[in-house]
Formats: sequence, structure tokens, C-alpha cells
Amino acid sequence: MIVDLSAADGEVIWRPDPETAGDTQTERFAAFVRARGVPLGEGYQALWEWSVEDSDGFWSSFVEFAGIRLGGEPGPVRNGEPMPATRWFPGRTLNFARHMLDGRDGTALIAISEDGNTDEISFEDLRAQVGALAAHLRSLGVGAGDRVVAVLPNVPEAIVGLLATASLGAVWSVCSPEFGPGAIVSRFAQLEPKAVLASPGYRLAGKDRDRCAELTEILEQLPTVEQVVWVTRHAPSVPAPETAVPAVAWADVVAASAEPQFVDVEFSHPLWVLFSSGTTGVPKGIVHGHGGALLEELQMLLFGGDLRAGDRFFSVASTSWVVWNSLVSAMGVGATPVLVDGNPTFPSLDRVWEVAARTRTAVLGLGAGFVHACAKSELVPHHDHDLRALREIQVTGSPLSADGFRWVYRNVGDVWLVSMSGGTDIAGCFVGGAPTEPVRVGYIQAPALGAKVESWDEAGHPTTSKGELVVTAPMPSMPLYLWGDADGSRYRASYFETFPGVWRHGDFIEISDKGILILGRSDSTLNRNGIRLGSADIYAVVEALPEVAEAMVVGAEIGEEDYYMPLFVALPDGVSEEIAKAAIERAIRTNLSARYLPDDIVVMRAIPHTKTGKKLEVPVKRLIQGAALADVVDLGAVDDPPLLHEYAALAASQPAVA
Repeated sequence: MIVDLSAADGEVIWRPDPETAGDTQTERFAAFVRARGVPLGEGYQALWEWSVEDSDGFWSSFVEFAGIRLGGEPGPVRNGEPMPATRWFPGRTLNFARHMLDGRDGTALIAISEDGNTDEISFEDLRAQVGALAAHLRSLGVGAGDRVVAVLPNVPEAIVGLLATASLGAVWSVCSPEFGPGAIVSRFAQLEPKAVLASPGYRLAGKDRDRCAELTEILEQLPTVEQVVWVTRHAPSVPAPETAVPAVAWADVVAASAEPQFVDVEFSHPLWVLFSSGTTGVPKGIVHGHGGALLEELQMLLFGGDLRAGDRFFSVASTSWVVWNSLVSAMGVGATPVLVDGNPTFPSLDRVWEVAARTRTAVLGLGAGFVHACAKSELVPHHDHDLRALREIQVTGSPLSADGFRWVYRNVGDVWLVSMSGGTDIAGCFVGGAPTEPVRVGYIQAPALGAKVESWDEAGHPTTSKGELVVTAPMPSMPLYLWGDADGSRYRASYFETFPGVWRHGDFIEISDKGILILGRSDSTLNRNGIRLGSADIYAVVEALPEVAEAMVVGAEIGEEDYYMPLFVALPDGVSEEIAKAAIERAIRTNLSARYLPDDIVVMRAIPHTKTGKKLEVPVKRLIQGAALADVVDLGAVDDPPLLHEYAALAASQPAVA
């Protein structure tokens, strides 16, 4: 492998070793399909082109390559209906949990608590717990199509809950325990669950957090719940509360181990409901099927991540983030997920690197914000830790800056850096890694196999410059439907209203011979004097400054003619506002142009995010436009509720709003 630390933006900073490139999962798959008569050219581009031009051939070959067992009579790969009505492998059956568990042995999970205590759970033990919980749920009358929900942190019990629910053909959904009661109820009340798995407390930043009052309030608003299962092992100082809902302890449920019994369900039978961030309005319940979710998770892990049997896969993820689902799915390729409970950066950012070294992690999944925070620190992980097992770093959540790329190669070392972008909507990635291709500074390598990703202008024509990210052919993991959307109108409005029959994701994208850039959300576009500006361009320049910890820019139309574009910034300790503002203005003028200069640079205590780390650009924009706080954001779904009150107060004081 070759690393060039002098690479400028867009230049190659890393190349794979040509002697080992043939051992990647993509090359193994290419050889697999060639052996079955497919006249496939050489290289990732040829493989991608085949995967989208003959998607039926690609996905049917992938099912065989990945060892996915389909029941039922062989038939067409899909029913031929246009998006969003396409159904894949009609009449075929499977069970997501069976693929994760059946016939596997050795270590299934590694679970690390915040205090460093580590448990290794074997597949034998995991199957026993899944079977026991499934039998208990069955005794409550839970069956195919019923809903089981959970309020749990990133602990093994959450994985047991998902797999037990899936084994029955029931439908799963989970929220992190730090979500507010209103945010949890707004999600779970839609589902009318029959059972709840919940933790009365959880550990965060060295303390056990008591959530008994909140959970009591939540259960009172879920009248369909017949039983709650209390999970207390990881926060023993917080006892389960007394509630009107019948309750049982987790330890009692799994005391009598049992082999799981897997219910064969139709390929498009609902598996889980993942919720959109839900910062305002009723959160969107995105329903994925057993088959579509399984295919997307496995192809993303195998091809976009080159994950292999025996690898340790550590992804810094909350149970409410779709990344957690891919962490669980690593078992389906024979890899071992590493779960970290509590705050993975407590007591410092270095803990992530310490855990990666201690667990001999091969593939490490991080948020771009974490990498950017490391880049502003003094951390040099490859000096402080033995990271020889680390082969790959995956980064998602938001675009990774060019300086983030450079920091990884200077301070972590010779690894394959995979910047990727996808979403809860497809439980996977549209664009990401290609293990046989070079990495260029600031760029995502390639579209994902099976994803016909294009950039379209406003008129619906392909463009080589910045445009809307669209997908012009069906993917198996596109949602089955949105929960409660009986006529499909909300589904169509969410993805197909702009370009009928074509998926519009809501991101700006640019595709070139260098690779792919994700340029921010198209629903939070900056449009000053008719000129569309990219927020990602501003973040890349401003957040690279040592004088800035984080930034957020919004563009708000005020009335019929006025436009207000403030840049909010959080500063590191010890940096003065005057120095920071001067540095920001100078950097924007030098690296972009004067047209990118904000109307105001506003120093705030912090930048607001959803619980999964997304900047709250649109809610803050609406505050500036005069909307009430209660109308733009559910405070239970954000990371720092008091901070939003500070933004609301500031917005109310702005001359543009007054």
C-alpha cells in the first residue's frame, strides 16, 4: 500500500497494494460471476456498471455468493413494477435472524461497558438468549406482524431483542434511552407495540442515569403494551420502577435457554421500523423488509467495507442510528461486532482508539464529527496504541473534510479510509468504498454496487456538476412503506414527488473522475441573490480553522424579498470572538469568495444536533423565519435541549424577524 502525505485536495493519498487487491470481496465476487458466464470487464467500474445494468443478475448472484438461503419456489428476481411499487424475490421466504445465527460458532459479540469491563458472548450463548426471549414473547401472543419495541443502549440485550423479534416474524424498533419521553412516544405510539424491552437506567460519562420517571410516563402513553421486560444489568444502581404495566426481569426471561425457532416469512415481510430524526412533526417510520435489509446490509459490509469472516468490527453507534443495524449485521458475514456502552469518548476521545487496539479491531466505523474533533486535538493514535490489526476506517454521518482525510493518514497510518453516505431510508449506502481503488483527499471513492446513483439538475437532466442525488433504478432495501401511510402519499412525497419514478434523496452530490462529493442537504440550500451556495463548502473551510470548534450556516428567506444568512460558530476554549471572526472572514475570502461571506458570524455555546449527530440547520432556519420553538423541533430528539432555547431567543431578537 502507498500513502502520500503531500497529496493536495483531490489527489491520491492512498493506493491499495496490488498484490492483495485480488483477495478483496469485490474481486472474489467478480471471479464468482465470471465463473457463471457473465462477461465482466476488469475493475470496480466494470463491476458497478454490470450491477446496475443487470440488477436482476447482480442481486440473484449476490444471494448465492453471500450464502443467503431463500425458501419457496424460484421465480423472477423482481415483479417489474416501477418504483416505489417494486417488490423483490416475490414468493421467496427467509428470516433475517436465521442468517445471523444459524450454524455459526465462536465469538458472536464483544461488549465493553463504560468502565472497561469486557464480555465475550459466544454464538451458543447468544442463540440460547434469543431462543429464550422469543419463547417468552411467543407466550405473550407475539407473532408475525406484531410489534416489539425497546428503549436500550448499545448492549447485547438490544441485539438479542432484535433477533428474537425477527425470529418470530414480529416487527422491531428501538430508541436510545437518552431520548426524551415525547420523542419516544411520538415514535412508538404509532406502532402500537405489544411488548417493550427497557432499561430503567443507563450509564453515561461515569454516572448511572435514572430514567424511571420518564419510562413510567412513556408506558402510560402506550396502552397496547401487555408487558415490559426490565434490563438492569448495565446500570444496577437504578432499580426498575413500579408501573401499571405487568413487568418481568430480563434475567428471569433468559434463565431457561432455548434454541430459537425461525419463522419463514416472505422476502418483503417487515423486519424493523427505523425513524427519521423527527426534529419536527411526527417522525417518519421507515419500514424495511427481512430480505431487502439483509441484502443491503451484507453487500454494504462485504463490498463497500471488505469485511471478512473473523474480523472485529467496532462502529461507534447509538441504537437509534441506522449504523447500529449494520453493526449487528456484521455477524451475517462471520465478523464479530464490538459494542461499546455509555459514552465512547469518555473520559476522552482517545478511548475509541484504545478500544480499537484492545479488541484488535480490523474495521472501525466513526462519525465525521469525531474525526474532525480528533484533528483539532493532540492525538496521534498510531504512536499511542498498537493498531496493527486495523485495516480500514469507515466515516459517515456528514461529509469528511480534506483535513480529516489528512489527519487519518498522518496520525493513524496506512489504512483504507472509506468515506460513505447513505441513510436510514435505505438502511445502507448509496456511495462509499471500493477496496481496489485509490483514495483521493476529500472524495468518496465510488457508487455502491447495485445503486444507480446520478446527479440531476433542477430540470431532471444528468449533470457533471453539483445536482440532486437521485437513484434511477430500484434497490431491494428501498422502504416497503412508511408506517401509517395507508395510501402511500407520504412515501411518494418524501422521495418521488420531485422526479416521478426516480428516487430523490435530498442531498446535493457531484460526481467526477476524481470521485464523489456530498455537498449538503438540498432542503437546506443556501440561495443568496439567486446563486446556490454549498454549505459543505463553507464547513470545509471554516471548520478547518483552529479558531473554530464547529460551525453551522443557514439561509432564511424573510418575507418576499429579504434573505438572511448567518454563520453560527462554537469556539474552542481560550479563543476570542474577534480573532475567530477575523480568521473566518479571511479564510472564506481566500478559499471561496466574498459571495460566501455570511451576513453575521454569531458565536454560540455550541452547535445543535439531533441525537444521531445531524446539524439542525432547517429547524434553526425556521426559528429565524419566526416560527415557534415548539413548532420546529421535538426537544426530546436533540442532543442539547437548552441550547435550542438559546437559538430561539437569539432568533426572536433578530431585526430580520422582529
